[in-house]
Amino acid sequence: MKNNDRIFVAVICALLLASFAAVCVKKRLPSEVRMSKEILMDKIRGGWAGQTIGCTYGGPTEFKFTGMISDEYRIPWDDHQIKWWFDYFPGLYDDIYMDLTFVEVFQKEGLDAPVESFANAFAKAPYPLWHANRQGRYNILNGIMPPASGHWLNNPHADDIDFQIEADYAGLMAPGMVNAATDFTDAIGHMMTYGDGWYGGVYVAAMYALAFVSDDVGFVVAEALKAIPEQSKYYRAMADIIRWHKRYPGNWEITWGLFNRKYGYDIGCPDGVDAPFNIDAVLNSGYVIIGLLYGEKDFFKTIDISTRCGQDSDCNPASSGGILGTMLGFSGIPEKWKKPVYEIEDRDFAYTDISLNQAVQYSFEQSLQVIERNGGSVEADHVSIKVQKPRPVRYEKSFEGHWPVSVVQVRKDIRDVDKIEFVGKGIVVKYYYNKGIDYQEHGYVGEVEVYLDGQLSTVMHNPTGDGSSAELFYKYDLPSEKHTVTFRHLNQEDGLDIIIDSYIVYDEKPADIP
Repeated sequence: MKNNDRIFVAVICALLLASFAAVCVKKRLPSEVRMSKEILMDKIRGGWAGQTIGCTYGGPTEFKFTGMISDEYRIPWDDHQIKWWFDYFPGLYDDIYMDLTFVEVFQKEGLDAPVESFANAFAKAPYPLWHANRQGRYNILNGIMPPASGHWLNNPHADDIDFQIEADYAGLMAPGMVNAATDFTDAIGHMMTYGDGWYGGVYVAAMYALAFVSDDVGFVVAEALKAIPEQSKYYRAMADIIRWHKRYPGNWEITWGLFNRKYGYDIGCPDGVDAPFNIDAVLNSGYVIIGLLYGEKDFFKTIDISTRCGQDSDCNPASSGGILGTMLGFSGIPEKWKKPVYEIEDRDFAYTDISLNQAVQYSFEQSLQVIERNGGSVEADHVSIKVQKPRPVRYEKSFEGHWPVSVVQVRKDIRDVDKIEFVGKGIVVKYYYNKGIDYQEHGYVGEVEVYLDGQLSTVMHNPTGDGSSAELFYKYDLPSEKHTVTFRHLNQEDGLDIIIDSYIVYDEKPADIP
């Protein structure tokens, strides 16, 4: 080889090494980030606005589709879309007014506010609740406080999506400080969830936090996953999506199909067992990152794909839109999508006295405190953030050793149900109130004694309105043998019946399939 050739090869090698090094640097978190307060505020505003826009976009589709939503289904959008929902269906924004409950407690009581303050604010708030939140509220009002209120032995919905859609606050108040963000999810997340249900909130908070300091969506999705224990089902599911995205980068439908085939069966939520309905955090978190990865940093593509994945199709684009909105900043969201925000940004969200602009201000003020607490500094016009490398939170698993083996329809008045006999290690009994046409609401609380194998197991106190348990009875971790459940309705009410709808039996392995 001639000398000139050697020089040429050396230069090429040096350029390749430099290019490789640049890629490696890009794929690593910086140790510190300095940004103006204006940019920090813009990113926080982008997070809250992105969440609001995504929730609104998915609103017309929420749980109308349990499968993929075809491109042929047109999802409406115009300059007044958000205002329409504020005016006519403000309850759509449960993602946000739930978040704001926690933001307000931090604002009033500081970063070290005790979990009791969050629990009381959550349990006594005026908004209706469903699934894990509903059961968590019931538990707290009846003396089962966090973290027991969210534990799967006390909450059949422990793995549901609820905390995933409410954890945005934690990432928005901890820019670049992913471990601080996940720390802020612990006490609050365990008010209503456990295991994979908690991990949904941990992961969302981690992605928000990292979106402040990286503009690479794929990197944020993968790096935030380091906050989740590798042995968990939740971690494996998200890692599968990341792997499938690399294999099929141009077709999100393939990844959706593979993901649903492997993770689409819900064993926890009583409404989702042996049903197409699925509000499990694993499945819906997957839809969030399918939108982020295949959206390729395009705001519309991101929320559209997360929506068209189906199931909880307003909450999932709310999360992906909020995370991407944080990365882009409000200034980086296309005008078509943020224009409707201007009409409502000073209007209070339902059940709160906090507007979007007020939420941004609160999160901004809280972020400055978190930055200083975690070794950063706050100057007149800038902040310096000590960026944190994600560390995994502790390992938890709901419904260990439990598998639904049968769903039995009853649909009888509780007075006509002599007993329920089953063989297994767990049972969940579903119910509803049947109100006569002339029945007048007056704050009735149904009291039902439930006996398991002849011994009083619990007394349920279920209002006809908010504050009731999602299920009439549930019990897990029993000996795998024959059991009997009986009921005694203590305060019968004229014109109002308690109907035993159905029950789910659990055992330690799936039933044999003929």
